Amino acid sequence: MEQNRRRKASNGTRPARPTTSPRTTNPAKATKPTKSTKAVKSAKSPTPPAKPRKPSGPRKYRKTVWLPIGRTSVRIRVFMVIVGVLLGTAGLRAIQVQGIDSTAMADEAAKKMQSSRDLPAARGDIVDRNGVTLATTEPAMIVSIDPDMIRTNGADKRYQMSKKKQEETEAAPEAVADLLVKHLGGKKQTYLDLIATPDSRYEIVAKKVPAYVFTQLKADLAKGIDGDGKRPWWGVFGHTDPIRTYPNRTVAANVIGFVNHEGKGASGLEYALDDQLNGTPGKMVYDYSTYGRIPLGTNVMTPAEDGTKYELTIDSDLQWISEQLLADGIRQSGAKTGKAVVMDVHSGEVLAMANGPSFDPSNPGAADEKDWGNRIVTENYEPGSVQKVLTMAALTDAGLATPDTKVEVPARIASGGGYVRDSFEHGTLQLTARGVVAQSSNIGTIQLSRQMPKADLSKYLSSFGLGEKPNSGLPGESKGSLPGADMADYTRDQISFGQGLSVNALQMTAAVAAVVNGGTYHQPSIIKSATKADGTPIDMPQKVSRRVISEEASDMTVEMMESVITMREDRSIPGYRTAGKSGTAQRYDPKCKCYNGFTASFVGVAPAEDPQIVVYVVLDQPTNGNLGSQLALPVVNNILSMALPRYNVAPSTTDAPDGPLTYS
Repeated sequence: MEQNRRRKASNGTRPARPTTSPRTTNPAKATKPTKSTKAVKSAKSPTPPAKPRKPSGPRKYRKTVWLPIGRTSVRIRVFMVIVGVLLGTAGLRAIQVQGIDSTAMADEAAKKMQSSRDLPAARGDIVDRNGVTLATTEPAMIVSIDPDMIRTNGADKRYQMSKKKQEETEAAPEAVADLLVKHLGGKKQTYLDLIATPDSRYEIVAKKVPAYVFTQLKADLAKGIDGDGKRPWWGVFGHTDPIRTYPNRTVAANVIGFVNHEGKGASGLEYALDDQLNGTPGKMVYDYSTYGRIPLGTNVMTPAEDGTKYELTIDSDLQWISEQLLADGIRQSGAKTGKAVVMDVHSGEVLAMANGPSFDPSNPGAADEKDWGNRIVTENYEPGSVQKVLTMAALTDAGLATPDTKVEVPARIASGGGYVRDSFEHGTLQLTARGVVAQSSNIGTIQLSRQMPKADLSKYLSSFGLGEKPNSGLPGESKGSLPGADMADYTRDQISFGQGLSVNALQMTAAVAAVVNGGTYHQPSIIKSATKADGTPIDMPQKVSRRVISEEASDMTVEMMESVITMREDRSIPGYRTAGKSGTAQRYDPKCKCYNGFTASFVGVAPAEDPQIVVYVVLDQPTNGNLGSQLALPVVNNILSMALPRYNVAPSTTDAPDGPLTYS
């Protein structure tokens, strides 16, 4: 047996393992190959014999580490614990979703599937006292496109298109662009560029498009490629974008104002009443999915509440006439600007309020921005001799003067370290108070006013509305300036004849109305009434009215004003007795802080025996003269000639009083 093992070893194979037990292996007893064996190997094969592995010592076995998880029962237990934790977590989450936070979770999920859309409210109309529309809203649209939808002509890109559909999509951009040019104008390439916008589903192509134009556009799109409506053009949409229109164009433009491109009031009453005119938008809330609105889902609509409708005190016909006559006066006098106010003396309601130059509220950008405002309430100026009406009213009410009060008027009078003169050269004059007003004597007015304490004069003028905003409802009202009771002596002299204080045209009109209507000041108003969209009246703020002078003082002042007209035959209106007062004041220039130019004005009332209407015209910086009696009086008379018969004011049936202007 040993020989057999050796024979096998001589074959060149690995020597056989010793027969000794692995547990008692001894390297000393290991069998070694003999030389003869090597020789045989060499003889049988050229392959060198394998080098026998060096016997090693007894094999050492590592101790096996047994983990508990390795056992089947333990693995099952661990798996069950993990599953239990997962199920417990899921259960707790289910309890939270279904029980604790169920409402919140449901609401959150619903919100992700809900969409809302604002429902615009219609802006309220503005009408005149006779219901004539001055500002209204017409339906119009914002036109938008879905470039992606146009390029595919509404095809679902998830499916392969037929050859016929591919032809449609190729033709769609050109066809849609042609229709947009046809109905909206503009350049075709501009529309093609918008249609080619990558990754876009919404592009605006036009705003403020009249609704009828959009309807025509949609009709042509619906005809489609063959004109029979079977294959329409897709991708053009529209939503509400109302247009604010002004049917009477420039009539009362400075009163009404205009709306900007965002639909917000930018000037005039459109600005002052913007919130009320706008109303309250509504809202539509609905559920939707990837396929559009869900028919039986949430569908809640909160209707819009349209804006308030305002009726003005303005008479649009008289307004237009006043604007035309004022424009003529500005042109003939060479004035830079002009103002005209027509008022009902017994209510303070403004019947007309003309500014020149004016603008078209439908296209305000075509006018100078300076002409957008209402100079009648925003601009302050020294009133000049029209102020003498208020001074005389205060003096007569205080018992310090009557039309026949005698005044010796020197050529000049000392005041504030200097001298005051009249606008005409004269020596010493013997005038009545009536004559002082008729001849517009600054000196005579100063002499009479010095009888009144400064505090009393300031109080009277304040009661007439000077030094405070008129609160007519118009935006941008100025309050002017009125010296207080502690004014200097020379300041009292100045304000008595119209310098040293400032007013706006509406203030002065309301003040003169108070003088001639029997002595009661009425807060001037431009808004007659307001109603909700459903016709429900809205309560208006209570107007301020207060007695300033007595009826007797009012009558005496009107008599003195009438002498201004009767002293010149060319100043009267045929058929009516009128009263008035001119004003010519130096205009203060804040740039040079000096007087530069003049303000020519005239206030007229009729009929003098029972005043109903007052008209006040102011021309700023005229270049063809500077006297109010020459430049502004004709405009006043022309407006009165139109207003009196329009309001059924009967012609005068009595003669004017013929009181003396002088004495001897």
